[in-house]
Amino acid sequence: MPKKLMIVFFLLVPFLLTGQEKALKLLLADSSMTGSSVSLCILNAENGETVYEFHPGESLVPASVLKIVTTSAALELLGPDYRFKTIIGYTGKLNKRTGKLTGEIVIKGGGDPALGSEYFKDHYRNFLKNWITDIRKAGINKVEGRILVDDSWYDYRPVPDKWLWEDIGNYYGAGAYGLSIFDNKFEIHFKTSGDGSFPEITAIVPDQWRHELSNQLIASGNTDKGYIFSAPYNDYGWLAGSIPVNREDYVLNASIMDPPLLLAKLFDSMLDSAGIAVSGDPSTTRIEKKLPGDEQVIIAEVISPPLGDIIEVLNHESVNLYAEHLIKEIGKTYVNKGTTKAGIEVLYRFLKDSGVNSDGIFLEDGSGMSPMDALTSRGLAEILLFMKRKASYFTEFYNSLPDAGKEGTLKNYFKNPVFDSNLKAKSGSMTRVQNYAGYFKTISGNEMAFSILVNNFSGSSKRIITGIEEILLETILNR
Repeated sequence: MPKKLMIVFFLLVPFLLTGQEKALKLLLADSSMTGSSVSLCILNAENGETVYEFHPGESLVPASVLKIVTTSAALELLGPDYRFKTIIGYTGKLNKRTGKLTGEIVIKGGGDPALGSEYFKDHYRNFLKNWITDIRKAGINKVEGRILVDDSWYDYRPVPDKWLWEDIGNYYGAGAYGLSIFDNKFEIHFKTSGDGSFPEITAIVPDQWRHELSNQLIASGNTDKGYIFSAPYNDYGWLAGSIPVNREDYVLNASIMDPPLLLAKLFDSMLDSAGIAVSGDPSTTRIEKKLPGDEQVIIAEVISPPLGDIIEVLNHESVNLYAEHLIKEIGKTYVNKGTTKAGIEVLYRFLKDSGVNSDGIFLEDGSGMSPMDALTSRGLAEILLFMKRKASYFTEFYNSLPDAGKEGTLKNYFKNPVFDSNLKAKSGSMTRVQNYAGYFKTISGNEMAFSILVNNFSGSSKRIITGIEEILLETILNR
């Protein structure tokens, strides 16, 4: 090419770029993107054709957009009407004349991720009080034995191996147990004074989970930088970092380290308050290292909301606990092992059967909490494409994704009127990670499945989110 023509060509290149390319180029040119990685894939959801892509095969940390993999598989493999069951019964001998039970009150967990959850208050209501009423109706007014929670539905490794230590003790890092309760979360209340002072712990809720906590927190500034460090099945931990100054009642939400044991203690206390004496100490099958006898008399059961409702909350609010339960549940259902490892094996099989290219996909959990998880934008977009074109329960899956600018984790983003009622997506973020994946419709009526993964940027995520919005906006307006 002659030199003059070459100069003219390069001068024209910016004007030859599509709107998406211009928006991506502006994002990549930002100083916060130095050393970053971007993987982007937009597919026509009707015919599967690639509309736009950039490094679609690059394997990046997905954070919570991994929940798209977990929830799509759970819906297809278990169905939206799937429910979990928690059973209360007893073993031993009941003297119906005196009302004395010589045996155990057994609460058998069935993997319900939402039992007693604040997200489903209207569903569960006062189920613990109802159990007490049911126990009275069964003729029991005294127990020569104990409360035993059977938490053997899943394995006794509630937290995935590759999770970060700083996450596990906090509410969003709660593990999945054979019996989970109250979102596996408890509250630590503080009173704080001036800058540099030491916060005072004023309450633990529920009080039955009061245990040894070494308080190394300080009061500083107006943002929450407090962390709880603890491990599953421990009864001690410590608090570190800082929480806001001059607060009469500031709350940190911590993860319950042994939810089955907490329920055993809590229900034992409730029975005592109701005048039903229990002689033995509350316990669990994990602690006792044995299961209750087969001859159990069922008193009552609690059925969960349908899986479709649980997944809607999961994706709207990005509930890690629910995702980890679903991983174990599909493992238990399909290979009879309620473990994270078994569930991940089922996920890989689901991807293969769905025709998704799993090259560059590495799964360590169901929620995306592990920094060792990895997805490609192409693989994620192909999952979305499968759900749109071939899945049995696309409607339930689609409805589980938050509406742009209105709901869940998208409530404060994608506020441009063009996105209104036109984009539904799952977000995923952690330190130096900002990702989105979902569906939108262009002005011309074309439906799109998209995935955008951005890793290892510096500074605030606001510029990254704005850049992602601009790329999608250009696609909506010009396709």
